[in-house]
Amino acid sequence: MIKVLVIFLLSLFTFLEANILQNAIDTAPEGSILKLPAGVYKGSITINKPLSIIGIEEGVVIDGEGNGTVITINSSYVTIKNVRITNSGDKHHTLDAAIKISDAKQCEISHCKIDDCLFGIDMQMVKKSIVSYNYITSKALDLGLRGDGLRLWYSNDNLIKKNSLIKSRDMVVWYSHGNEIVENYGEYGRYSLHFMYAGKNIVKDNHYKFNSVGIFFMYSKDTIATGNVIKSSLGATGMGIGLKDVSNFTLKDNTILYNAQGLYIDRSPFEPDTHNWIIGNKILYNAVALHFHSLSENNIIKDNVILGNIEDIVNNSRGSKTNENEIVGNYWDNYEGFDKNGDNIGDTPHKVYQYADQLWVYNPDVKFFYGSPVISLLNFLAKLAPFSKPLFLLEDEEPKVKMEG
Repeated sequence: MIKVLVIFLLSLFTFLEANILQNAIDTAPEGSILKLPAGVYKGSITINKPLSIIGIEEGVVIDGEGNGTVITINSSYVTIKNVRITNSGDKHHTLDAAIKISDAKQCEISHCKIDDCLFGIDMQMVKKSIVSYNYITSKALDLGLRGDGLRLWYSNDNLIKKNSLIKSRDMVVWYSHGNEIVENYGEYGRYSLHFMYAGKNIVKDNHYKFNSVGIFFMYSKDTIATGNVIKSSLGATGMGIGLKDVSNFTLKDNTILYNAQGLYIDRSPFEPDTHNWIIGNKILYNAVALHFHSLSENNIIKDNVILGNIEDIVNNSRGSKTNENEIVGNYWDNYEGFDKNGDNIGDTPHKVYQYADQLWVYNPDVKFFYGSPVISLLNFLAKLAPFSKPLFLLEDEEPKVKMEG
């Protein structure tokens, strides 16, 4: 039978002098539930047994006093719920965090507010756990000096749901497989979501804005990203979704808008005889809709809406073979053909060329004038009377004439 321990406190009394919470943890039997009334509890606590800590009312604060990690968990079956965790240390080399979980399974961190902590939740070799409904922000430092809001390291089969990461650095998923990352929100970070050597993850219905990069997948495979909204990535190189050396990916029904680069594809798919499926996405009002870099062939790009972008396709590496991808059935707002039989398929293919006059593709300094009337005029003149033979990039053999849905 689970034993329930209640720490009775006066709401105006604090326990910063003696670590009453650590004492309660140490003396509680395994499986106990510590229910905390409002008050400030001393941090730097360690949990080495199955245990639950639950705030039963507003105003439950665990304060790290600026030293190290606030809560360290070295056990499975631990729950932290309904508390505010604040004021960790500020050292990167020790990964000072609000919560650090190591070598555990079936833990839960939910409905917590984490602030003034260098790193938020650091999960190392954690599996089958839940992190949900948390608000996480870092210390008030420059972007590159903040810690990661949420960090999965060799952590598999976890559910990461409905968390808000505000003004942290990154959310990273490295060497981690089988995780569901759904309905999270992130803004004013660097990488809203960064994968490295990770596979078979599901990334669904997340919303990211005002970050440097929305979602970046690197050296990974077998992942599905669907229903995500990435908008307004900041800076001249702000990116919606990036694929680098990834294979067997599905990007479906995502919305990517108001970024410098909408979808960035670099040497993907990476493994021989594999594909990536880019289907049914809305790539809207970006400076560049699809940016190809390095060798990138065997992508299946189908049924997407490509609308309102300054440039639909950019290839800044002449060996990327953009024409060797399967590109069919997309809506291009600058398609200039007709649909005589009304089947919503253009009578002629939509062909995209790169003209020598597009100086900004290979000269970053020219990007200062990108989108200006001068560059627009140069592009128009290049298409009207090119000075040299344009480079063929790709064609959509069955472009849609009208947007569907």
